Amino acid sequence: MATEDVIGIEVPRVTAWLRERVDLEGPLDFDLVVHGRSNLTYVVNDQAGRKWVLRRPPLGHVLASAHDMGREHRIIAALQGSGVPVPGLVGHCSDDAVNGAPFYVMAFVEGHIIKTLADAEPFTPEQRRTQGESLVDVLGTLHGLDPDAVGLGDLGKKEDYIARQLRRWKRQVDEGSDRTLPLFTELHGKLEARIPVQQGAGIVHGDYRLDNCMIGPDNTVAAVLDWELCTLGDVLADLGGLVVWWGDPDSADENLRDVPTLAPGHLTEAEVIERYAASSSRDLSDLPYYLAFQFWRLAAIIEGVRVRFVAGAMGGKDIGDEMAGFEARVDGLLEGARQRYGDL
Repeated sequence: MATEDVIGIEVPRVTAWLRERVDLEGPLDFDLVVHGRSNLTYVVNDQAGRKWVLRRPPLGHVLASAHDMGREHRIIAALQGSGVPVPGLVGHCSDDAVNGAPFYVMAFVEGHIIKTLADAEPFTPEQRRTQGESLVDVLGTLHGLDPDAVGLGDLGKKEDYIARQLRRWKRQVDEGSDRTLPLFTELHGKLEARIPVQQGAGIVHGDYRLDNCMIGPDNTVAAVLDWELCTLGDVLADLGGLVVWWGDPDSADENLRDVPTLAPGHLTEAEVIERYAASSSRDLSDLPYYLAFQFWRLAAIIEGVRVRFVAGAMGGKDIGDEMAGFEARVDGLLEGARQRYGDL
């Protein structure tokens, strides 16, 4: 993207800020990463071939709590050397005068973002299995960390995670959506009435899946990315989310039919659960509840993204066919949750 015309970047001021922290040869190129529909992510290149990654909130209507750049920077900083692979950090800028919104810059990690079945094709079945095993193992490592020991004990409330999540996402849809979703409300009532007892409190990534990780040359997780929804609480919600995103070829959500973990060689859902259980002392008997919760929550998140697209908040006005499918995706997820878990 031309340096004089970068959506969401004040090029001269950001360049000056970055020059104070790293050696670089300008001018810089800022390439907006298409993948992702929340915080905006840019790959920053200098003329010597060095690379960094910049993250800033989406443009326009946003939930401030979900796009706190300082918080995301703090989490990644706390996890340095923890056993959970994260990128190195350059710095965080809280001064809106620099770029109109807070942002932070981190090291560029070489590797692959594997988002679709097509992205998985270049890898052998053995490599895919290694990727899946590493993905599960890193999640187990994250959930085994003591939040207080890594300096994140005050990141959020530790108790009643599911109840808090149900309130949060219900409020977002009630206040932000421009349509009524009766099935969303019905499922919320069922989920609220049957919340499992939380087994301790850990660090919850909030959106943990293969394409939110960088896979390195050895096919293990080189860096866990996208920490914007991270908090403290019931870590089994992360496991539920990972299993939901493992994929379903019969899902009404086209994204769940095209996930890379459906490719030959990857662990099965049962193997994911079994591998996680081997490294955790937590009882997984309530996992179906967490799967239902994650279907419902994913519907809420996508509904929020739909609203932001309508408002032109994601860095462009041409939303085309992608916008046309949003309502069907949300409705399909809710119906899938009702069919599979409606008897909770």
